[in-house]
Amino acid sequence: MAQKKPFALRIDERLMKAVEKWASDEFRSTNGQLEWIVHEALKKAGRLPGRTSSGDKKTRE
Repeated sequence: MAQKKPFALRIDERLMKAVEKWASDEFRSTNGQLEWIVHEALKKAGRLPGRTSSGDKKTRE
């Protein structure tokens, strides 16, 4: 598993409350929900590091 890097995030209070509610509805922590949102956005954009746009792991030559 990849090592996690902590960082501070400034976010609008209303937006944060919406994320907290969503996290609670999904039985996740707020941090876990934010990580999931970012992961899904990267996947949708085809920008996950180490993966191709089809979702397969890239092979090293």
